[in-house]
Amino acid sequence: MAHLTKDKSKTLARVRRLKGQIEAVERAIEAEADCAALLQLVAAVRGAAGGLTADLLEEHLEHHVAGVEDAAARRRGAEEMIAAFRTYMK
Repeated sequence: MAHLTKDKSKTLARVRRLKGQIEAVERAIEAEADCAALLQLVAAVRGAAGGLTADLLEEHLEHHVAGVEDAAARRRGAEEMIAAFRTYMK
């Protein structure tokens, strides 16, 4: 994903925040936190993962489908995106 180079630091910061949220869930489980608090933490993780996924899908679409003149390469990019959507929607 060479096209992420310009936003690599931003993407890595997002991944690190997500990692911190996952660690917070782990700590909450270990501490036997209240169910509502644990559910709130898990919802935050889901939202953060969804946002990261949306950004990555958008980048892929821009660089491997919409911005590609070669029809075969564009089709390959579209097929990759379809496969990612299928996996994401399971």
